[in-house]
Amino acid sequence: MQSMTLEQLRAARNIGGVTGVTLKGQGGAFFVQIATRSGVNAVLAKARSSEPRRFGNPAAALNVLRDVGITNGQFDASEWNPAEKEPAPGTSGRAETLRKAHRAAAYSEWLAGEIEKVIDDPRPNLSHDEVMAEMDADIAALQRSSEGRA
Repeated sequence: MQSMTLEQLRAARNIGGVTGVTLKGQGGAFFVQIATRSGVNAVLAKARSSEPRRFGNPAAALNVLRDVGITNGQFDASEWNPAEKEPAPGTSGRAETLRKAHRAAAYSEWLAGEIEKVIDDPRPNLSHDEVMAEMDADIAALQRSSEGRA
């Protein structure tokens, strides 16, 4: 059986090349089988492959078909088994992504506040050399005090 992408299905439907579609349940998913005027049957495939497009929910497949302009067809659930439905990826990945985005936004907000505090600080600014001289003096004082305790 051949495969047909959504764009190919849309084009074939627009020129009258589709004679019918069947929403066929197989295992835990649904596939769209396409009957063409040339007599060649096809299955709706993913956008950039020949792998059949699987729908866990037949309503999603019906929405796709309606958007293409196909409003009549057949339904075959004889081989459909809802117990075989593959677990949906769910929203756990998206939820973690959102949590990370919220943490990043909260951190950015905190950091902006800290920067604003420094900008608004009325104390005079010190040059790098002045800060380093003070640090060197503090380190030397600590070393002298630790030597005195030893």
